[in-house]
Amino acid sequence: MPTTTLTYFDMPASRGEECRLALHIAGVPFTDERLKGPEWQARKATAPFGALPIFTVEGHPPLGQSNTILRLIGKQHGLLPTDLWESAKHEAIMEAVEDLRHRMGPMMRIKDEAEKKRQREEAAREYLPQWAANIEKQIGAGPFIGGEKISVADLKIFVVLGLYLKGGVDHVPATVFDGSPKVVAVHNAVKAHPAVQAWYAQKH
Repeated sequence: MPTTTLTYFDMPASRGEECRLALHIAGVPFTDERLKGPEWQARKATAPFGALPIFTVEGHPPLGQSNTILRLIGKQHGLLPTDLWESAKHEAIMEAVEDLRHRMGPMMRIKDEAEKKRQREEAAREYLPQWAANIEKQIGAGPFIGGEKISVADLKIFVVLGLYLKGGVDHVPATVFDGSPKVVAVHNAVKAHPAVQAWYAQKH
């Protein structure tokens, strides 16, 4: 089996964590390379798109862009539907997760606390519930997006919702997604998945 490495920041969050979980669930042995800030700055110029995560498999050039990495893992290891239209639905949800990150991420960098509070409270009233309602419409009987089988899109929902559901985003209530119970149920189903529990039992 070729040597496989997933390189990301030294934290169990965001785009890198989704890729780690996908590899673990797929049963792919991999080096979980975690970089501190100075280490990343020293290597940034050599990254495919100047960003993390980076997926490196022996015999192939390094691959960037988290959704592309997840698509590759998903297609290779049965973590995306084989039907093209069903797979496209999952991939659209993955893009929607990135939409949320692009909308909410800049608020982390607002230095004026009053302005940060205003923007987050507004997002909690309008953007976040509407975002979840749009995802809700894509989910059938559950427990996962595609039914009984977990996919890389489920992993993205799990990771992006985690901090919000813990009440870990200031000025955004932990109940912000209560109006979309199927979305919350996807998060909970991933959390209860045996391979996911095994991953976190290893103190990742």
